[in-house]
Amino acid sequence: MSKRRENETGVSEFLLLGITDDPQQQQILFWAFLCMYLVTVAGNTLIFLAISSDPRLHTPMYFFLANLSFVDVCFTTNLIPRLLASHVAGTGTISYAHCLTQMYFLISFANVDTFLLAAMALDRFVAICYPLQYHTIITQKLCVGLAAIVWLCSGLISLVHTLLMSRLSFCSSAPEISHFYCDAYLLMKLACSDTRVNQRVFLGAVVLFVAPCILIVVSYVRITVAVFQIPSAKGRHKAFSTCSSHLSVVILFYGTVLGIYIRPPDSFSTQDTVATIMYTVVTPMLNPFIYSLRNQDMKKTVTRLLNRGSKSS
Repeated sequence: MSKRRENETGVSEFLLLGITDDPQQQQILFWAFLCMYLVTVAGNTLIFLAISSDPRLHTPMYFFLANLSFVDVCFTTNLIPRLLASHVAGTGTISYAHCLTQMYFLISFANVDTFLLAAMALDRFVAICYPLQYHTIITQKLCVGLAAIVWLCSGLISLVHTLLMSRLSFCSSAPEISHFYCDAYLLMKLACSDTRVNQRVFLGAVVLFVAPCILIVVSYVRITVAVFQIPSAKGRHKAFSTCSSHLSVVILFYGTVLGIYIRPPDSFSTQDTVATIMYTVVTPMLNPFIYSLRNQDMKKTVTRLLNRGSKSS
């Protein structure tokens, strides 16, 4: 089966060029990525456990946050261990099947991220603009349904991209990808066969990716208008403080993603590899700090969880 796939596509493996050719810089980056990955897994797992263990945090906002923490762990695990392993092995080659698998999960988890951020913005919009109807609108059934749709649709969208990518053929037996993971943009550029269908679908995916961003912007415009109608300064500050953590994550995530991918594929440069580290590695690592440090309820629960763990040990 693998031999037949190799004959159809003209390639059995890809060569990931990584971030730098300098051995000294590679060594520094190895330890940096390892530390960031461990912090990401530990921080997001702690957030997930804190929300699961504290009944006071069993609210729609924290339900979506638990999903976000879980997908951030999955997102980085799809990329970083492979990067670290290639450094230890001293080679950047990745098999054809592994490359498509990595691309599938990358697109899927990225879509889950965007949809969850939009769902969290919708939750804040209803909480601030329609506080009296909040519990009748944002129900547990709605949250579970939204989360299920997000995960299912993200998987299906990614599957379409992966199946279309598997139809492409490549001229070289081991094409070089100027990145540290299998990026759909760069794979299309390396293909020898017609990529027009792939590009149209990719354009549709970009529109679908931007749609949650538009929903977030509209939600926060309405939230801002509603907050400024609150007569007391204390009330305005309290309302804004409930959104600050989410807004920080949105700006950090979309600021880097939109700057890189909302462009024609031909304009993608190797310098963008460094920028992608922000949303693939740094953002998932910072999310637990943003939500725990800027949220008193979360901070108390995390502290209690850590104290309980230190006592038991």
